[in-house]
Amino acid sequence: MSTRHFLSLYDLTRDELLRVLRRATELKELRARGQRPQIFQHRVLAMIFEKASTRTRVSFEAAMAESGGSSIFLSPADTQLGRGEPVEDTARVLSRMCDAVMARTVAHDTIERLAAAADVPVINALTDRLHPCQVLADLQTFFEHRGDIAGRKVAWIGDGNNMCNTYVEAAQIFGFELAIATPREFQPRVEDYLRGEARLLLTQDPHAAVAGADLVVTDVWISMGHESEAAARLECFKGYQVNAKLMSKAKPDALFMHCLPAHRGEEVSAEVLDHPQSVVWDEAGNRLHAQKALLDFLLNG
Repeated sequence: MSTRHFLSLYDLTRDELLRVLRRATELKELRARGQRPQIFQHRVLAMIFEKASTRTRVSFEAAMAESGGSSIFLSPADTQLGRGEPVEDTARVLSRMCDAVMARTVAHDTIERLAAAADVPVINALTDRLHPCQVLADLQTFFEHRGDIAGRKVAWIGDGNNMCNTYVEAAQIFGFELAIATPREFQPRVEDYLRGEARLLLTQDPHAAVAGADLVVTDVWISMGHESEAAARLECFKGYQVNAKLMSKAKPDALFMHCLPAHRGEEVSAEVLDHPQSVVWDEAGNRLHAQKALLDFLLNG
């Protein structure tokens, strides 16, 4: 059987993604009962980080450790990548020593080159284009709180970034309406992520996007690598904060999500982030379970 990678949600079929999500919830329930199946016994995950992270590193390391496996953290300073070794050569070496590779890279091209040269599964843990592991956890969280997301409305507010792009993919796969509200300068190139028909609304009006939404999602306005643009971005994103007034336009039982870390008072008000409708802590915790289920799918079939 050929090696399967997870660089984008499109790398798995809808049925396979649903299988992963069901498995994630199953593993979560087992863990709550004190059971941690040793599904990665003697398996090793290589973790390449070009960008720092809290949730990504802890969730993948914990997933391997709890399940009988181990992980190796690799930053550019810890590898020959930082001294100019071609990505392809690193992929070939890791394929002979590890069972899977997880990479959090700046350029999406880097992870595509890794996967092309690797003989073991490669997982996209974030690139400048996509963040599929996070959206897996988001979907798990919605399913747990509200059931099937098909036919629902999701509102994305703020920067048309890698998370936004991944929601465009998810909307097509899972059949939900996606309304995206961003300033004109930060609209996503949705055509790059379309594989067919999709119910998409692109607008500069956050209130129009949120109207009747079942889920409202945002992210920081100043992502890693954009710190030099902070002042300009803060000015541009005025009016895009998810606050109580904006949430009042959504359905009364609408959920709020944020991939974290959050900047209270910028992209989201403290009132919304800490409100009972906010499921950000469940969302963050589900990174562990969704990624454990994904690794199970890729390593154990």
